[in-house]
Amino acid sequence: MTILPDGGLQLAGLEEQSLQPGTKGLPITEPLRQHMVGMQGWNVLAADTSLPVAVLKTSSLLHNLDWMRAFCARYDVVLAPHGKTTMSPQLFGAQLANGAWGITLATAPQVLAAARCGVRRVLLANELVAPADIRALLALLRDDPAFELFVLADSAEGVRRLSDAAAGAALGRPLPLLLELGIAGQRTGCRSIDDARALARMIAAAPGLQLAGIEGYEGLLVSDDRAADLERVNTFLAGMTDLARQLDAERLFGAPHILLTAGGSSYFDLVARAFGAVNGLSRPVLPVLRSGCYLTSDHGHYQELTAELDEREGSRGSAGEGLRPALEVWSVVLSRPEAGLAILSMGKRDASYDLGLPHVLAAHRPGEGPVSLPDGARIDKMNDQHAYLRLPEESGLRVGDLVGCGISHPCTTFDKWSVLLLVDDDYNVQRAINTLF
Repeated sequence: MTILPDGGLQLAGLEEQSLQPGTKGLPITEPLRQHMVGMQGWNVLAADTSLPVAVLKTSSLLHNLDWMRAFCARYDVVLAPHGKTTMSPQLFGAQLANGAWGITLATAPQVLAAARCGVRRVLLANELVAPADIRALLALLRDDPAFELFVLADSAEGVRRLSDAAAGAALGRPLPLLLELGIAGQRTGCRSIDDARALARMIAAAPGLQLAGIEGYEGLLVSDDRAADLERVNTFLAGMTDLARQLDAERLFGAPHILLTAGGSSYFDLVARAFGAVNGLSRPVLPVLRSGCYLTSDHGHYQELTAELDEREGSRGSAGEGLRPALEVWSVVLSRPEAGLAILSMGKRDASYDLGLPHVLAAHRPGEGPVSLPDGARIDKMNDQHAYLRLPEESGLRVGDLVGCGISHPCTTFDKWSVLLLVDDDYNVQRAINTLF
């Protein structure tokens, strides 16, 4: 069943595989070919699936794909969405079909998994240091001359490791490196412009390597002080663009384009404005955004931040609504052990909790219909496989009722599921998608 475009990726093997009894979220008692999931007539609200179950609303995914494509066109930037968010080949395919320039990933195994499914261009937004990982990715580049890979560097030792390995790998082409500019007290990246310039000169002179651009991650500057965030992010981005001009003046870039990339899922509009305005260099600038969470958004952390983005966009923004939450986890009420408390069959093994606990959206009684929840109903605690739903007023919620929750931070929900279900707006199951964590 074709619901999302596949971007030409090699997905037939996933669709033909046999899903086994015990696959989380599926009600199967015998093997089932994955392509037949949408033919079973399952409906989540009818409790046809195992519970808990993670679902993606197809209409919201399609809306968000269109929204981001229009956003990138408006600023004349390209998108390499961070695939670590979902690690789903089917969702990679939908993103590529909707104009994504490539896929960003975080680890060598993720790159190999994506390449196996037919992704042709990857930005590895991390330092490539471990010897086995270097060997594996250089072998991929050697054996597949059409595959493109960009990797990061922030140290002389890292550059030496890559240069030595590339020189002995007989790639027939230089390995493109992005110089990472970092933030004091945060994770990777050069800590000063002087250090960055010195490393750029080393990359440009290193055998087997090529300085292709500059990378940074402004998402590390997100805090509760939004006004301060905006100032810090804009200052950081200005530092990246100034560094690009300095390195270009020394003619250190070796690729046809100067790649400038940043853009988490919090302030990517600021990145688009900063990088989309860079011109006057010796070769064209390719501004690459890396937001990954836009695809599903959420009901918490990113929903709040993208609402602020919509306000900053103002009249420049697209007409209509912004990004829609697409990811939900549905569970069943296991127990009503006390007044004001319901225990759900969903826990830390099923939904993210690092940027806030799940948000209660709705309750449903299979065979009867919606169940009213009182204002203020909330999850205030989770164990491994239980959630504590607090009900400030007595409710008709009872054992066997279903409760749907939105999540905050998609990245740490996707990695808890090997299979998620695409559903229509009535929660009819249309298709299964896979994750490859």
